[in-house]
Amino acid sequence: MQSSNAYNAYKNNSVNYASKEQLLLMLLDGAVKFSKIGRQAILDKNIAKAHENIIKTQNIFYELIASLDVNRGGEWAKSLVSIYDFIIRRLRDANIKKDIDIMNEIIPLIEEVKDTWNEAYKLSKGAK
Repeated sequence: MQSSNAYNAYKNNSVNYASKEQLLLMLLDGAVKFSKIGRQAILDKNIAKAHENIIKTQNIFYELIASLDVNRGGEWAKSLVSIYDFIIRRLRDANIKKDIDIMNEIIPLIEEVKDTWNEAYKLSKGAK
């Protein structure tokens, strides 16, 4: 029981003291995880679980769009908004149709976004 409390305290502190970049990576880890759970739930014919996890994934990308400063980020930020918006729309389509093919199409893109941000984070740490 005590180790469980210690883990929860660590987990809470890791979020409370994470940098913006680390929070972004945590969100993207969540997006990958929830999208895969959603895909598996479609396969398992668990409609409620599929819906819940696809919505969680969409909400992460809505948050990512909201956090972008398009004025400062220029064309790069606008491109990200387009990618995030595409992911949201495809997730919506997959959720409405409970379509495994759309999930199989979109999960690699979500993973690619996560990997790109992860690489950018590593490069930014190396540059300091």
